[in-house]
Amino acid sequence: MENSAKRLIVLAVILFTGCSKLANQALTQPLTQPLTQPLTQPPTQPPTQPLEKAQPSTRPSPTAAAPAPANAWPMVRGNAQSTGVSAATLPDKLELLWKYDDAGEAGYEATATIVDGVVFIGDLYGTLHALNLEDGKPIWTFLAGKVSGFVGSPAVADGQVFAGDIEGFVYGLNAKTGEKIWEFETQAEIGAAPNIYQDSILIGSQDATLYRLKRDTGELVWKHAIDDQIRCTPTIVENRAFVGGCDARLHVIDIDKGESLASIELESRTLVTPAVEGDYAYLGTEGGVFLAVHWRDAEVAWRREDDSNVQPIHSCPAVQGDLVIYGGRDKRLRALDVKNGEERWSFAAKGPIEGSPVIVGDHVYFGSEDGRLYRVNLKTGKSDWQRQLAGKLRASSPAVADGRLVIATDHGVVYCLGEKK
Repeated sequence: MENSAKRLIVLAVILFTGCSKLANQALTQPLTQPLTQPLTQPPTQPPTQPLEKAQPSTRPSPTAAAPAPANAWPMVRGNAQSTGVSAATLPDKLELLWKYDDAGEAGYEATATIVDGVVFIGDLYGTLHALNLEDGKPIWTFLAGKVSGFVGSPAVADGQVFAGDIEGFVYGLNAKTGEKIWEFETQAEIGAAPNIYQDSILIGSQDATLYRLKRDTGELVWKHAIDDQIRCTPTIVENRAFVGGCDARLHVIDIDKGESLASIELESRTLVTPAVEGDYAYLGTEGGVFLAVHWRDAEVAWRREDDSNVQPIHSCPAVQGDLVIYGGRDKRLRALDVKNGEERWSFAAKGPIEGSPVIVGDHVYFGSEDGRLYRVNLKTGKSDWQRQLAGKLRASSPAVADGRLVIATDHGVVYCLGEKK
């Protein structure tokens, strides 16, 4: 129990101290020593360095992002553009098909990924689980380390699973056996998921660095440093990576060269994975502001802020058509017009919304810290289905594939819902 308590202390610091460099300093101390570095609030002033403008582009605007395929959810937000949309269908009546609760004392903060009928998810005690989507039975487990933990989700491509842990290691595993193929060490915790680009993965670390690693060997291709921690998954469009940083900027990086193309001021720090649709990137900040950024022009297109109740935004947005949807610690799920940020509707949950919404058909699905999984109609903003789960749904979000929805709670239970046959 002593080791469990120490792990929980470390995870609490990682998850709830926000973008403070002091959190990094505290977490580099040995686990056998108390955390002596005081945690202070980060400065509220935005960076004073001038905006780095992107060069005008003659390339056509990207086409609309394709949703995650109906039979897979291969990365944390479904696709490389992080739009949080699935091409799958879900039944009107979602029933419990199975639950997996063999993780012991460990809970889950990560979102599952699903590929080839297998569910992949890491727990807070450093074990990555591979489960059969059909019945929830374990296929294999991989233990990263005695004091490890997975806060970020895995990504799956071409028979390999990639994930980073709170000790700063990135792992490449065989998807069928769980055998470790390679590992790569960064200099600080990893609290988000990797993304896939050609023969490489991109992953950010709280050492303020974005890494490009070869998928087959883990060999470093390049690394790109910013001024503060990276706590989001890099979003990919064409040969560009989009990274929201604790330096209060949205960075656009050339993936082929590892060089900065633009840096857009966001007013406040962010932990949110940006969703990119066309020429616009959408994300929220620790200052409670939600923004649309025209990334080709390297400027903010619009911003929305609720002056009456400023709360940090940790929920990653989902984008489809003319709506962008995200949750907040004020317990509200909001749908905004992508053109101007005007609110179309909002739905009040019974707990803060740290996780990210997923759009499936005419509905959006999300979890809340009240332990409920919600379904809300995209047009009306009204809920027509809810289910109470055991534990809280913190950062864990739905993963959807093959007519099934998978989500995990901080009580260490993975749920699979769908239609009973």
